[in-house]
Amino acid sequence: MDLFSSETRQNLLPYDGIADYHGIILNRSDADHYLDRLLYTVDWRNDEAKIMGKHIVTKRKVAWYGDKTYAYTYSNTTKYALPWTKELTELKNLIEQLVHTRFNSCLLNLYHNGSEGMAWHSDDEKTLSKNAVIASVSLGAEREFSLRHKVTRQSVSQVLAHGSLLVMKGETQTYWQHRLPPTKKVTRPRINLTFRSILAT
Repeated sequence: MDLFSSETRQNLLPYDGIADYHGIILNRSDADHYLDRLLYTVDWRNDEAKIMGKHIVTKRKVAWYGDKTYAYTYSNTTKYALPWTKELTELKNLIEQLVHTRFNSCLLNLYHNGSEGMAWHSDDEKTLSKNAVIASVSLGAEREFSLRHKVTRQSVSQVLAHGSLLVMKGETQTYWQHRLPPTKKVTRPRINLTFRSILAT
């Protein structure tokens, strides 16, 4: 697997956290390969949430993989991790080498087109350690990713390229929220892989 250097990374946040955008780390051929394989080999399911007593099923699909059958709860629903696939194991090993961090799980999101997005939130669930490192790989359609400070409301945005890597760490989840805003300009699918270390229970 050929990859590009990640030495061009830049911290998107002006204060209270680190969100390093490494840019493109996979060449186009490898990025296309993983996008195609993940679309058809991952056990995609519609995401579900319980919000203000209402059961909501999203168009966006998700999948949860890990070293063990870890339970992961968010939006008042619980998922149990599936065993790693060949492609996910390859990507996990690559990201661990680049980030110098060991990950034991990965939450994947499939956005079929630009009409599907993610509202403001922080990845601060109790099953994640405080100041946890979260490595996010983007495959497919380029999408804008936004971060907003919880107190000052200052926001920053970055277009995430096909085959790129974004790493959030430090106090980012404590002080910042992030989202993927919907857009009518995007008609192709995007897969987002968020490698993380969940606390075993």
